[in-house]
Amino acid sequence: MADLDQQFLAATEAVKKLGERPDNDTLLKLYALYKQGSTGDVDGPKPGFFDFVGTAKYEAWAKLKGTERSEAQRKYIELVRSLGA
Repeated sequence: MADLDQQFLAATEAVKKLGERPDNDTLLKLYALYKQGSTGDVDGPKPGFFDFVGTAKYEAWAKLKGTERSEAQRKYIELVRSLGA
């Protein structure tokens, strides 16, 4: 598990150094997988109606509810690698 955690941390650093900014859908996937992989299931209230970005992030993360942290970490690592990091 420590190896997976190290790979996950390395991927979080690698994503900051991407040559191009990913599209918004990919950014939402990265955010949701990162949050699920680092924190676990979404909690707290959903952002207000006029907080469009916050709501999009919350909903993307909420879709992963029940996903094991290790699985989210693996998917995050794979996605970062597919982006060329």
